[in-house]
Amino acid sequence: MTTENTQTTSNPASFLDTLSTIKRSTVEVPRFGAGDKVVVHARIKEGDKERTQAFEGVVLSRKGSGIRECFTVRKVSSGIGVERIFPLNSPAIEKIEVLVEGFVRRSKIYYIRDLKGRAARIQDKSLKLSEAQGGRKNAKKKGKG
Repeated sequence: MTTENTQTTSNPASFLDTLSTIKRSTVEVPRFGAGDKVVVHARIKEGDKERTQAFEGVVLSRKGSGIRECFTVRKVSSGIGVERIFPLNSPAIEKIEVLVEGFVRRSKIYYIRDLKGRAARIQDKSLKLSEAQGGRKNAKKKGKG
């Protein structure tokens, strides 16, 4: 008996790392992070039927690395906050679409849970960049003159 085989089977973390190098999900994962507005198309099995459900919301966090990586998406539905945690490499995820890149200064934005209404909004990164370059100020001056 070799020591390599017993180490791989006894340590699940190393086993998952080797698994991640062997096989990745067939779904192409776009670049996204906390604050981005995304739509996650997930397969849901109801009895014998299988359908795709779109879950649209703001990414609160990304955790883990490699094959174990997960991300949390939050949306407000009928005044109630709903959060789902998706494994990034799950076969249940059909695709992930990034709608808007948000401008946040944290990697985990759990403070959004306590905010309501306009306070819970996240600025668009492209608007923030154009504002920094002076694009928005010039537009206001043209409108007044």
